[in-house]
Amino acid sequence: MSHKFTAVTLKEADGIRVKLQGELDLAAAGEFRTMMEPLAVDPSTKLTLDLSELSYIDSTGIGILISILKVRHAEQAPFFVENVPSHVQKLFDVTGISKFLIPQH
Repeated sequence: MSHKFTAVTLKEADGIRVKLQGELDLAAAGEFRTMMEPLAVDPSTKLTLDLSELSYIDSTGIGILISILKVRHAEQAPFFVENVPSHVQKLFDVTGISKFLIPQH
């Protein structure tokens, strides 16, 4: 039995934080994409994805993150991915998307 996926939207003073929990895989992708579309296209809001409780992500989940990234970039809207667990970070590094998702300090 896999862990259920949830995405909790939190309004913050400077934007919206979406906390991902569980496994973002093919089974959860449709629901997540539908939830994220209206948030992704709003350039007036800072959008932050908090991955601290994300236990697993597959290529479908990574594809959705890339889609959000492209929309936010096209809208010149602020987008951040924070609290990336080490096992997810390794996958981001291997796929080459780390440099687009993780702010450079």
